[in-house]
Amino acid sequence: MKVSDILRVKGNALFTVSPDATLAQALQTMAEHDIGSLVVMSYGDVVGMLTFREAIQAVVRTKGKLEDATVRSVMDDCPLTCTPATPIDEVRRMMLQRHARYMPILDHRTLMGVISFYDVAKAVVDSQDFENRMLKAYIRDWPAEEEGVAEAAPQQPAA
Repeated sequence: MKVSDILRVKGNALFTVSPDATLAQALQTMAEHDIGSLVVMSYGDVVGMLTFREAIQAVVRTKGKLEDATVRSVMDDCPLTCTPATPIDEVRRMMLQRHARYMPILDHRTLMGVISFYDVAKAVVDSQDFENRMLKAYIRDWPAEEEGVAEAAPQQPAA
């Protein structure tokens, strides 16, 4: 399974923000759309990622005074990225190593979407459920043994 399989099921809604936007504006967007991340874009390029992790760290650092905070000042300016062709197992390893919950998907420099660790976990569980159903159906439809094949050979009288 590849990232493109997740994107096909998930859809193509993208939420982005400018690095010069205020953190308060970005948080408002995240709250309105019930999302945990925004891709930070500048002149058509991905320049960072803003997640609730960076937002919470900024709130703590500024003691809740976000008036002057910009997205640029709190974003992850080196987010993990992958391509639509990246295998899901590789994405899981990457996300686990960096403790990343969200990952932008890029086709060359074009943003194709964002997947979350939840999306990856759901895809793996759905795939395993499908495999389990197929295996159970295969076992249930196992052909019965022909008569006589499983019976023991007749005994020869002792001489």
